[in-house]
Amino acid sequence: MNIPLYTIDVAHPPRSASVVEEALADAWATIRNSASLRVVKVIHGYGSSGKGGVTREIVRNWAFAHRRHFRATIPGEEYTLTSEAVLKLRSETGQYADRDLTMPNPGITIIWVK
Repeated sequence: MNIPLYTIDVAHPPRSASVVEEALADAWATIRNSASLRVVKVIHGYGSSGKGGVTREIVRNWAFAHRRHFRATIPGEEYTLTSEAVLKLRSETGQYADRDLTMPNPGITIIWVK
């Protein structure tokens, strides 16, 4: 089985919290109702402060609040081939191509939908 990676960008242009959460809910509905999609890569950026941005926190807090609907939420900084969650995700969904894989990136979050 090889399930494609669905990508959304909620960082560009900068958006309000409600717009980001609406985009996440729409992506979740798309994936939940799809026979071929199970993984979403959310591009939220890291922020210009050097300590993480507001949009990243909105995304990760939303994912935590909805965690019962997900098999895993993987922070971009842990999105490597040494992560147990990533290895399990790729063994069950397929070896999809992703340029961010193996390059820890705090500006993304991977959500594996049940």
